[in-house]
Amino acid sequence: EHAEGVHYTEIDVDLKESDRSREEILHNIRDQLAVIPGVSTNVGQPISHRLDHLQSGVRAQIAVKLFGDDLGTLRAKAEEIRNVMSTVEGATDVQIEKQVLIPQVRFNVNRTAAAQYGLQPGEVAETLEIALNGKRVSEAVEGQRRYDVVVRYDDESRGNLDALKGVTIDTPQGSQIPASAVAEIEYIPGPNQVLRENSQRRIVISSNVEGRDLGSVVQDMQERTRAQVQLPEGYFIEYGGQFEAQQEATKTLSLLTIFSLIAIFFLLLKALGDWRSALQVMINIPLALIGAIFAMFITGGVFSVATLVGFISLVGITSRNGIMMLSHYLHLMREEGEEFTEHMIIRGSLERLVPVLMTALTAGLSLIPLALAAGAPGKEILHPLAVVVLGGILTSTLLDQLVTPAIFYKFGRPIAARVIRERKAQQAGGQDEFGEDIESEKDVPPFAEKTPEPVAGD
Repeated sequence: EHAEGVHYTEIDVDLKESDRSREEILHNIRDQLAVIPGVSTNVGQPISHRLDHLQSGVRAQIAVKLFGDDLGTLRAKAEEIRNVMSTVEGATDVQIEKQVLIPQVRFNVNRTAAAQYGLQPGEVAETLEIALNGKRVSEAVEGQRRYDVVVRYDDESRGNLDALKGVTIDTPQGSQIPASAVAEIEYIPGPNQVLRENSQRRIVISSNVEGRDLGSVVQDMQERTRAQVQLPEGYFIEYGGQFEAQQEATKTLSLLTIFSLIAIFFLLLKALGDWRSALQVMINIPLALIGAIFAMFITGGVFSVATLVGFISLVGITSRNGIMMLSHYLHLMREEGEEFTEHMIIRGSLERLVPVLMTALTAGLSLIPLALAAGAPGKEILHPLAVVVLGGILTSTLLDQLVTPAIFYKFGRPIAARVIRERKAQQAGGQDEFGEDIESEKDVPPFAEKTPEPVAGD
């Protein structure tokens, strides 16, 4: 946390449990503070403010940085951008970072006049700096404490323009001249601060988001700013804050999603032994996305990093159901002598119905408390993740019982033919899949007990 000037203050407020939501309370606070003249307010959470300040230097979700050379032009264009941003739905707390005009003393050295006296502009500036800011000339010691001794003009003289014009400057010839002989000294209004980033002057227009997702608000701001604000040559805009961090996180998670899909495919290929089987299992992923997108839409339609993490989690969860179904079909044909028929698929689906429902219910019931905790403190990340995963589990579990059997019946014949062919080859060779001899039991009636082998000593 950086130190702030006397013009800035921060008030932390603890919210009590009530019937009103957090968003409603924040909206009410903004309305109450908006009537105070000359005050700019920014309402948010302490931790998010700290993170926003670390990312963009501004305590807001969106930081629009305008770069340029002339301070007056920067200020004028920043005001235009602020007016455009205020018209975007969902934008709130739109403001320009504080930059006010204060009286300043300007020294404009006359280089020609200074050269006539044998002075360099730096020597003139150094003398005036000593008069205003002072210079350490010695050190006073009092017991264990040391104090710097600084020489400068008194407060009254530093605020007197005539006294500053009369500051004496030593020349190389040994004479003294007043500062007014080689410099023009005047009071002018100037900005209280000039901020830079990457050695360029910049001014920031900040905004928070209320009632919409961050990406949509920033997209609208970008489109309207390009259409309505004409920037001079050499001036440009950068968008930062949470939006910048969200873009970086989205790119990273998108790459991780691709790698996750590839890894899951190869794991399925290793487990099932056939690329067709792996693809049929991965067909369950779109079934989960249907419910995830629908659940996200009915709960507000806000797409965030948390929802993207939920989508990635669904890839593994939904693949599990397909593995349970497909592996059981293969087991029935390989181990129990079933043929590739509609009866086999119905039998396998019914035998796997209870395990699939049990695992889905276990995961779904554990997520319900988080899905119902919209607006609860500390659930800003867990709530959207739970909503996405819960919606995906619901649709994938229901549709999987219909889609997976139908797709396997339609396109699984090559897979079944390979399994049945391997089974017959093993039976013909008198060995099972592990290379052990198969005992013939043609003459053994069903449920008959085998005679135990004699044990040594009997």
